[in-house]
Amino acid sequence: MKHEENEKFTGLPENAFRELKSGEVYNPLMSPENKYKEVTPWSVLWGIAMAILFSAAAAYLGLKVGQVFEAAIPIAIIAVGVSSAAKRKNALGENVIIQSIGASSGVIVAGAIFTLPALYILQAKYPDMSVTFFQVFVSSLLGGVLGILFLIPFRKYFVQEMHGMYPFPEATATTQVLVSGEKGGNQAKPLLIAGIVGGLYDFIVATFGWWNENFTTRVCGWGEMIADKAKLVFKVNTGAAVLGLGYIVGLKYAAIICIGSLTVWWIIIPGISLIWGDSLLNMWNPDIHTVVGMMSPEEIFKYYAKSIGIGGIAMAGIIGIIKSWGIIKSAVGLAAKEMSGKENPEKSVIRTQRDLPMKVIAIGSILTIILVFLFFFFDVMQGNLFHAIVAILLVAIITFLFTTVAANAIAIVGTNPVSGMTLMTLILASVVMVSVGLKGSTGMVAALVMGGVVCTALSMAGGFITDLKIGYWLGTTPAKQETWKFLGTIVSAATVGGVMIILNKTYGFTSGQLAAPQANAMAAVIEPLMNGVGAPWVLYGIGAIISIVLTFFGIPALAFALGMFIPLELNIPLVVGGAINWYVTSRSSDSAVNAERGEKGTLLASGFIAGGALMGVVSAVMRFGGINLVHEEWLANSWSQVVSLVLYAALIVYFIKATMHKSDKQKL
Repeated sequence: MKHEENEKFTGLPENAFRELKSGEVYNPLMSPENKYKEVTPWSVLWGIAMAILFSAAAAYLGLKVGQVFEAAIPIAIIAVGVSSAAKRKNALGENVIIQSIGASSGVIVAGAIFTLPALYILQAKYPDMSVTFFQVFVSSLLGGVLGILFLIPFRKYFVQEMHGMYPFPEATATTQVLVSGEKGGNQAKPLLIAGIVGGLYDFIVATFGWWNENFTTRVCGWGEMIADKAKLVFKVNTGAAVLGLGYIVGLKYAAIICIGSLTVWWIIIPGISLIWGDSLLNMWNPDIHTVVGMMSPEEIFKYYAKSIGIGGIAMAGIIGIIKSWGIIKSAVGLAAKEMSGKENPEKSVIRTQRDLPMKVIAIGSILTIILVFLFFFFDVMQGNLFHAIVAILLVAIITFLFTTVAANAIAIVGTNPVSGMTLMTLILASVVMVSVGLKGSTGMVAALVMGGVVCTALSMAGGFITDLKIGYWLGTTPAKQETWKFLGTIVSAATVGGVMIILNKTYGFTSGQLAAPQANAMAAVIEPLMNGVGAPWVLYGIGAIISIVLTFFGIPALAFALGMFIPLELNIPLVVGGAINWYVTSRSSDSAVNAERGEKGTLLASGFIAGGALMGVVSAVMRFGGINLVHEEWLANSWSQVVSLVLYAALIVYFIKATMHKSDKQKL
């Protein structure tokens, strides 16, 4: 094997994105026969910096709007930019390592913020609950490690055996960025400009409040009357980051999510008010003291309608496992062959197919499970051996089964349904732990920490398959990606724990300033179960039936159900962004021009997301330091919403024109 210092890369092979013909072999961009720079002080240090930076940004955005952006694309662009600026030659292998270490940020954040803020939310009601940095850090760290170890045996199945059968949308975009950068493409400029525009836009809103972050139909008298009488309301978040997120999600899935949301807000909520308007429905929540008819649409959503979405998500997860059973058997079979020595010995495996040895994976998995057990026993279960054993069995089994669901979802649509799978885990964990005698606030902490471990593991599994597919296309060494992913996990887990504490002290997860929709949903699920009140099984059942019916008709049930419990104002911008995606990629009769616009739009959207989220963190740190410059009186004025809508329209026009600029001479 020789070093290739001056090799020129011209692009991916023709068969990179299609199924291989019989006997055909895929040869990656970097030859398996050669050795390249991958793990160096440069790539490791930049990877750590990206993990810290994007962990902070993703944590803020996720807690603010309930959506965590995948950091792979913007990190890849930055990696290309800094390598080009430093005039590093043949930095493709290094850039993949930077991206792989840094991308731990988004997946660890998703695992942590979907569950662990619920500890703070419930602590406001139960002061005897203890929430520590150690719990947040360790549950995120061990969950992430477990996700890496459980996914590696499935790598060959997803990235090699199924070559060309899965689209891998995010991996495709990231790979193209890395290849374009290596060829000398000026990919970083659009991202930087969009990051400045989106960052300043969201920073002004969060820091100064010059205009409202939401536009609602309550802006005028008739809208307020319809909301009060008919329980009908329309809302849209006008932030740059959420707009960019919608562009990357795309119109198809954004529309399904939005339809799920509108079904709840425009059909189910008014329907509940119409049918049970004079009733006090508090059989699942004794804290409810208001009849349904006197509640606002938001309260009906919080106390009743959201539970239908929770049931839908849980059933969609179960359906996903059933559909993935063949994948589980196939991947486990591949791993078993290596463990038994039926595959080629490790030394004969070519560089681009060399994973961490299966014995290392097996021993590492066992040791991690033991560490999770000890964490449960000493910290969470307060020394109760039986409860700790039950908890670790639940966590290990659920994590292993759902690993393929997470990876499969990422491979097909680029969206990880981790929150829905975690909700099902929490329901199951709560029911089982109550049945073995663990209740009350201690039980809530136990269930949420268990959910945090599972959620982080599944989030990592789904995200890491993207990194490994990128490496497969480009020709990096899988074992190096797998080894250094552990470092990114440690850095991201520590960063998330710190940011979460800062945001809780600055805003508070119960203040309403941080939506934390998934965490609120988690808290709503386990509180009645752990207090012996029961749970809204009827509402869960309705949601489950909806998922079954949707699946029967070929509609993605998970996306629909997610829309049913994420607030309306956060779903509408997804459709706006998705519609922009459709518009800019369909205006030209030249497919190459449309593809070029689509790629540029992805860069701009990534800039909006990264810039808006990072400035959100800066604003939060300012408030944490006692600097609050928001004009609250102006924000209470309905004209602040009008200004918001006008500037939102201007932002959309800028995005479209910037995306289509210089592509061709066709008119908008």
